[in-house]
Amino acid sequence: MRPYELLALGGPTASGKSQLACLLAERIGGEIISVDSMAVYRHMDIGTAKPKDCPIKHHLVDVVEPG
Repeated sequence: MRPYELLALGGPTASGKSQLACLLAERIGGEIISVDSMAVYRHMDIGTAKPKDCPIKHHLVDVVEPG
């Protein structure tokens, strides 16, 4: 891929988007930008599927304090 190309994944909750994103990013040497409405908040770990086992760099995860 050339610099600044973008792949976007969308789909219903618990459909495997995060796992697929991790696999794709690993394969093409990319990074992941999360646009999950809850993953941006620190301490909101239950029900948000924040990356745990993915070695790929994620952006916009755990960047804002709730409130």
